[in-house]
Amino acid sequence: MPVPSRERVVALLSAHVAGPGFTDGDLDLEDVTVSKAGAHSVVKVIVDRDSGFELDALARLSHEISDILDAATEFGDTAYNLEVTTPGVDRPLTEPRHWRRARGRMVTVVLGDETIDARVGELRTSEGGTTELDLVLRSRTGPTLRTVPLDSVTSATVQVEFKKPNPAELEMAGGVTPGRFDPLNPPEEPVSGDEDDDTDDESR
Repeated sequence: MPVPSRERVVALLSAHVAGPGFTDGDLDLEDVTVSKAGAHSVVKVIVDRDSGFELDALARLSHEISDILDAATEFGDTAYNLEVTTPGVDRPLTEPRHWRRARGRMVTVVLGDETIDARVGELRTSEGGTTELDLVLRSRTGPTLRTVPLDSVTSATVQVEFKKPNPAELEMAGGVTPGRFDPLNPPEEPVSGDEDDDTDDESR
């Protein structure tokens, strides 16, 4: 019996994510992929939340997800590997929550015919109901702030920074969302999947 489709896995997990008491709450199911790897199938579950995930939290979550999938009768005795991870740095910023969690990070943003490098600032809703995004730009005289409507962003991806940013840029951006990757104080190992995927594997 084959592993259930991606759509079925999403449905199984979404029902639990929406319910109370699942892991530590405030969890977003970002993506699910189901693929074949030799005699096994690989079920990859990508999750995120505002406060990020430490390795032990991902491990607990992996056990919970494994229990949910094991209880699904469609799996039968099919062997599969479960990977539970967080979004990598190359994940496009497409939802307001992605921008909120990326505050303080350097991004490449496409605005129509214009491409700019900027640091992500505050995301807010204007009095007129428009979602606006602050972008901190570099200039010879110091960082400057530019506010754009979020719906004017065509595409955006986070940059990997190899040196610590200008603290003045981070201050103007409003700092880093608590629990997320801090470029001024990077962890020895990523805790929220921003540099490399944190993965907890379980085989069945």
